[in-house]
Amino acid sequence: MEGIEAIDPFRRLEQLLAQDQFELLLEEEEEQKEKQEKQEKRRDLRLVYLMNDATESFLVFEHAVITGTYQADYEGELEATLECQENSESPYILIVRQGDSVVTIFFRDLKFECHLYDYGQIGHFWVSGYEYLRQLEYRIAILRDKCEYLGNEFCTEEERKFASLAHFPPLNHTNYPAVPERYLVPQEEPWIPTEQAIAVMEELATEAGDHRFLCLLKIYRRHPGKMMARFLAMLLHTNAHAKVTDLLEAHLRQIAGIYPKRSFGESADASFQIAMSKARRRQVELEKQGVHSMILREEPFEIARDSIGFTAYLMIWKPGWINRRTEIEKWEGQC
Repeated sequence: MEGIEAIDPFRRLEQLLAQDQFELLLEEEEEQKEKQEKQEKRRDLRLVYLMNDATESFLVFEHAVITGTYQADYEGELEATLECQENSESPYILIVRQGDSVVTIFFRDLKFECHLYDYGQIGHFWVSGYEYLRQLEYRIAILRDKCEYLGNEFCTEEERKFASLAHFPPLNHTNYPAVPERYLVPQEEPWIPTEQAIAVMEELATEAGDHRFLCLLKIYRRHPGKMMARFLAMLLHTNAHAKVTDLLEAHLRQIAGIYPKRSFGESADASFQIAMSKARRRQVELEKQGVHSMILREEPFEIARDSIGFTAYLMIWKPGWINRRTEIEKWEGQC
């Protein structure tokens, strides 16, 4: 999707449906009531737009009535029609066909709802090995999605700049995927870097004072390809070029830190803070031993609660002659 400022909600709806995306947030008891009693109940309905650690965003059907059978687990092509009727309590009618099922939403208007969150300390350890690089790849990937789907209105200039690194193969999913291969979205020419991505990495190398890596980037610009990308990817996990990746980590934390953290209610937040406090105490112990570590967290969605729980992680740097290594410790919070 193109990053377009102040995009019309109906255009966003059109984009979703064109991608066969249609995920309504219906409370289970309300859904059962509709199926069993088929009673009309006007309310605002949320349709998931983009959900990741950086944002929870929705299209909201205002003052809506839903009829028919909605299949929450449906995966396949959609047929959708939006109709308008004047002088009605529900001027808009959205008809969506999910295979043999049809769901119809009568609504007064459509608005865009967007919540932005701090993603700079998020960690998901789904793939082992070089975890510190996989966390960078993950944050850059969700930042890219945020900028492309939400548009400039919801992203800072710095975020748009670092989102370009999703197209820097030595650091992106081609070399350090944060999710298993079956969850990766295919891309055209994934091994070809963009000029903007190389330029951002050159800025980082210059700021870090890594002149060798800067020279290699200039060669990479002239000779892009899988072999050179693999070589640079190998260098990124070595001690010799640690300043570049550490600087990138610091920049991502800074640009994400302007957003609030999720809150799950007083009781849950207190439980999560206990887990974070344990991680901090362990971090202090390691610091006394001269061991560097980093606290990360995994958390559920705030508005659209999911199955992911809260976990505090400590990523501990281990000594290595050539390559950087990490060890992960974790503490779970109770929802």
